[in-house]
Amino acid sequence: MKRLENKVAIITGGAGSIGLITAKLFLAEGAKIMLVDLFEESLKKAVEELGSTQVKYCVADVSQSKEVAHYVDETVKQFGKIDVFFNNAGIEGVVKPIAEYPEEEFDKVISVNVRGTFMGNKYVLPQMNDGGSIIMTSSVAGLLGFAGLGAYVTSKHAVVGIMKTTAIEAAPRKIRVNSVHPAPVNNRMMRSIEESASAGHAEEVKTQFEATIPLGRYAEPIEIAKYVLFLASDDSQYITGTTQVIDGGMAAQ
Repeated sequence: MKRLENKVAIITGGAGSIGLITAKLFLAEGAKIMLVDLFEESLKKAVEELGSTQVKYCVADVSQSKEVAHYVDETVKQFGKIDVFFNNAGIEGVVKPIAEYPEEEFDKVISVNVRGTFMGNKYVLPQMNDGGSIIMTSSVAGLLGFAGLGAYVTSKHAVVGIMKTTAIEAAPRKIRVNSVHPAPVNNRMMRSIEESASAGHAEEVKTQFEATIPLGRYAEPIEIAKYVLFLASDDSQYITGTTQVIDGGMAAQ
């Protein structure tokens, strides 16, 4: 039997690199999937790439409560239930020291990464099946500090607080709640951070980041997705309230 046979999963940030590759793994393991993201064109491309009638999409700004409630209701309407929630949507912000960080940019990052994550749990939990699994995307930046990434670091630390609180509250229903903490991932977000850190010198920034990782390279999206699949499946039935680090040894130093 496939690991997610007859299970229904919501993936926010579903058109991004980690969300999309996770959807591919979930599909291969028998899941039905609701992809959620901000732009319909990106979602249409993702659904086309996945090439399955078991995938639907919903356009939503995760920072807006009505839109969060809508993607939850739409999932139940389309598939009848919710078993897995990959609460994954997030943005990086700019790279600036705290004293120079634009307040409006800080508010935007907090709105998506903290408010959006909180509201995802808030609206999914009442409609999730007992025994389900919530996986929340934090970052190694949710465990460590990084100069210039004040908003992002703050937001990803906050995800841990939401995760631990939700895990305690959901435990009587045997719903597991965990966060994943990737090192820098080889994707669009890191290209943005590299360029923002030093315009025109992104490759040099990448080399500097890699030098801080004992395994000497960025994570690939598939490496994060494989762990998310484990947490989504019943193989992780006694794991809840934990910070799962996938960082090539970065946080060990």
